[in-house]
Amino acid sequence: MNLSSLHPAKDSRKTRKRVGRGPGSGYGKTAGRGSKGQKSGSGFSRKRGFEGGQMPLHRRLPKRGFTNIFKKEYSEVNLEKLVKIKKQEIKLKDLKNAGIIKKESEIIKILGRGDISSSKTIHAHKFSRSAMKKIEKAGGKAILIGSE
Repeated sequence: MNLSSLHPAKDSRKTRKRVGRGPGSGYGKTAGRGSKGQKSGSGFSRKRGFEGGQMPLHRRLPKRGFTNIFKKEYSEVNLEKLVKIKKQEIKLKDLKNAGIIKKESEIIKILGRGDISSSKTIHAHKFSRSAMKKIEKAGGKAILIGSE
C-alpha cells in the first residue's frame, strides 16, 4: 500500500455541477435557474429576512422598551479576589496586573463577598456598603477614584 493507491470511500465525494455547458449536460441554457423571474438573472441578492413581499417578521413584531445610552456599566470585583494582591495600596493598575480586570479604563465597583484580613488602601470608583465595612474593620481605607 502506498499514497498513490489511496482513494476516498465510494459515494463520499460528489462531483461538481458544471452549469451552462450546453444542452447535453442537462444544465445548459438557463443553468438550472429556470426561465424568467427575479432569481434567474446574474447578480441576484435578496435582503436578509425578505419574505416575498409579505411584511417581514421583524417588522410585524411589536417593539418594546428602550436602551439608556448614559447607563454606567460597572465591573464588579469581590474582596476575596483582592486578597491575592500582596500590596498595601491597591490601584487599578494593580488589578490589571493581577488579571482581575482587563483594562484600566473600566469603571470598578468593589463588592463585599469574601473577607479581608490585612489593612489595605483600595482605590475604586464605587464600593458596596458591606465591602466598605469589611475594609474599615480590617483597618484599611476605601478611596473613591472620582473624588480624589
